[in-house]
Amino acid sequence: MDYGAASPVDPRVLEEMMPYFSDSFGNPASLHSYAFEAQRAMERARGQVASLIGAEPGEIVFTSCATESNNLALIGAALRYRSRGSGVVVSNIEHISILNICKELSKQGFEIRYVPVDRDGIIRLDRLEALVDDETVLVSIMAANGEIGTVQPIREAAEVAHEHGALFHTDATAAAGKVPLDVGEVGVDLMTLSSNDLYGPKGVGALYVRKGLRVKPLMIGGGQENGMRSGSENIPGIVGMGKAAEFAKKEMKSEAERLTRLRDRLIKGITEEIPASYLNGHPKRRLPNNANIRFSYIEGEALILSLDELGIQVSSGSACAAKTLEPSHVLLAIGLKHEEAHGSLVFTLGKGNREEHVEYVIRQMPGVVRRLRSMSPLTPEELR
Repeated sequence: MDYGAASPVDPRVLEEMMPYFSDSFGNPASLHSYAFEAQRAMERARGQVASLIGAEPGEIVFTSCATESNNLALIGAALRYRSRGSGVVVSNIEHISILNICKELSKQGFEIRYVPVDRDGIIRLDRLEALVDDETVLVSIMAANGEIGTVQPIREAAEVAHEHGALFHTDATAAAGKVPLDVGEVGVDLMTLSSNDLYGPKGVGALYVRKGLRVKPLMIGGGQENGMRSGSENIPGIVGMGKAAEFAKKEMKSEAERLTRLRDRLIKGITEEIPASYLNGHPKRRLPNNANIRFSYIEGEALILSLDELGIQVSSGSACAAKTLEPSHVLLAIGLKHEEAHGSLVFTLGKGNREEHVEYVIRQMPGVVRRLRSMSPLTPEELR
């Protein structure tokens, strides 16, 4: 139940990829039949990814991952359009890759401003309006938060950015393929996508760049990807991401309905069976596969290890920040105390989960929580 950290490659996607590892191994930059075959496969994938978000194929730039896409979007756009201003506005619950990019931009003279969120994790639009001005070059607000599952009002946020002539970027890594996204309807200029979050292969990502917009390339070389991302393309990976995007669009509605039922049963079962357990994030406006639950008087890391012994894999936050012992910046931003943030678990459901898996977790959780609470001197007597 940690699909937010990694997803398996859909077998249908893997089947589509296989020929491009060996038989169809051409480099699309060459001028012969093997190259033309690779070109056609890459452009087909570009169209499939574009279709998922209502874009045009020429607006998709393939990268190595979502982190690279975020770097290209923020650094590339900020440097390219620096003449417009030096202000960059992001939410304070963005993925660590965005926050660390902002630290780098601040060293280059950009003024970084952070938009707070409410207790449900939704950005405060009134504060966004106060922070964006005519010196703002870029606003970046994630489409949905992968830790607490809250879906953001990115259309309204994009309107605020555009009112002041700023570009708008959204990191859609956690949201794409799970909730509908249309770049035209939302009005975004840049959008980050991840292959593995669509059940495609790791090591591939994409950046939507609105037609007519240019970003300063970070990878300098042969000018691939319309000059915005040089380097020989990962054709098998790109083919896989394209096919994964095609299936995600086709199956999104039915899979979201299925996962929502499982998610709601998981939340209800755990919070009703275990006293002093609470849902983090918005109760309704959340990703269909996400349940972030906190447990008082207990450490999330101890829960993770205990559950793993029972064959249950979960997370305490973003996998990219898991090596630190600091509490989740997302949970602190919604107003939780350090000890509350440390006692939270993230369940992210996926294609492999079934009703019996959810029921198994609901049966196992109370005993694990009771055992760990019994060892804590902070636990009240009535919860032991």
